[in-house]
Amino acid sequence: MNHSTLREIATVSDPIERARALGMVMAEQQALVEEAARMRRQAIAEARESGHRLEDIANVLGVSPGRISQMRKGVTSRTPETPPEPTPPVIVHRSLPSEPTMYGTGCMFLSVAERQGVRAELRVLGVGLEPAPEHVATCLRTRPGEDVIARRRVMLADDVPVRIAISYFRADLFAGTPVMDPELLKPTMHEAIAAHGHTFGHAEETLVARPAARVETELLRLDPGDWVVQVLRASYSTDDTPIHVLETVCAATRHVFTVNQAGGCEVF
Repeated sequence: MNHSTLREIATVSDPIERARALGMVMAEQQALVEEAARMRRQAIAEARESGHRLEDIANVLGVSPGRISQMRKGVTSRTPETPPEPTPPVIVHRSLPSEPTMYGTGCMFLSVAERQGVRAELRVLGVGLEPAPEHVATCLRTRPGEDVIARRRVMLADDVPVRIAISYFRADLFAGTPVMDPELLKPTMHEAIAAHGHTFGHAEETLVARPAARVETELLRLDPGDWVVQVLRASYSTDDTPIHVLETVCAATRHVFTVNQAGGCEVF
């Protein structure tokens, strides 16, 4: 990796794509560093076997003899940190495509978790206007960077964060409506939308697996290098107006995805 690579990635307009590219570069760089460290240990061992003293090797490398000993053992000079408490294992299920009946019962996650016997919780992280990411702007048919309404939540199962959900709405349609309230919409988000004259027509879903962004790693309490599965669901009214984009970021190791067969297929 070099600075020109980073400058090239910095020009990617979609922040999620930019984060994915940076994650891949960091993973490649880490693998390169680990291989270089292994080769350095081997070189130092060969130098010692050929009769070179630790002091001589240290002088050439510009470090102390003690540091050379650490290099040979593959340890660092930093004080070992206390390992963090491991996140308890938990598995939740997510059906694809999303079950329409679940949206009519309130929060789909809470409804499904209840059926699974999982203690579920939903926390609102924030509601407000923010620039639309490119992939969201495409679904809402707005310009990238144009203000849209964003409702951010985190979902927990047995006190373990498993998903981040962000609902996006066009500001020209929903500014000043209950959609902007900082609390959970009651009785359901669907009813809050329908109350403004929008009738559901159809939805489109896409799924992408990618390395977790830093903020996602923190919110979901993931290990460095863990991946997430992003499900993007764009909903349109009967007159094909883009109404709601739901971006769900799922901790990959805490989910089982069930994909339903399309109707009318009789092939094994």
